[in-house]
Amino acid sequence: MTTGHVFIGTSLDGFIARRNGDIDWLVGFSALGEDHGYDAHMARVDGLVMGRGTFETVRDFDPWPYDKPVLVLSRTLTPAAVPPQLAGKVEVLDASPQQAMEQAAARGWTGVYVDGGAVIQSFLRAGLIADMVVSRVPVLIGEGRPLFGPLDADLALHHEWTRTFPSGLVQSFYRVG
Repeated sequence: MTTGHVFIGTSLDGFIARRNGDIDWLVGFSALGEDHGYDAHMARVDGLVMGRGTFETVRDFDPWPYDKPVLVLSRTLTPAAVPPQLAGKVEVLDASPQQAMEQAAARGWTGVYVDGGAVIQSFLRAGLIADMVVSRVPVLIGEGRPLFGPLDADLALHHEWTRTFPSGLVQSFYRVG
């Protein structure tokens, strides 16, 4: 069975990006040299599913930050939105969370890194997230794109661990359900 896994940073006030998608406040923390567990997280997944907004934020990163295949869920992007340098690395799909996981399973993926606020929210509502690592960065940005949104019902999380870093970043691991 293919499982979904979240690894994401938020501002202390719960935002994953500014309203315009900017993540400058977050990028500085990933450059501090602390091991926040990203490589270990990537070792347990076979590919990524992200939303259009996240893709548009990272599309022009140089170098491309992922060494695993990426599926971008979008109702508006076409395959032409994938720059030539990302051909063979990124695929655009107009699919539901369930259909995306079926695509991942058909490719032999057992673990999927689910990224992007709206995509994470939709995968949570569909019951497709097994666990989440949420890192809270010690900065308040006041407004932006929230990590979590409306749910049809309460969603129980089981706290497994929390650790702190010298930079002030606080990271927690939760099992879902």
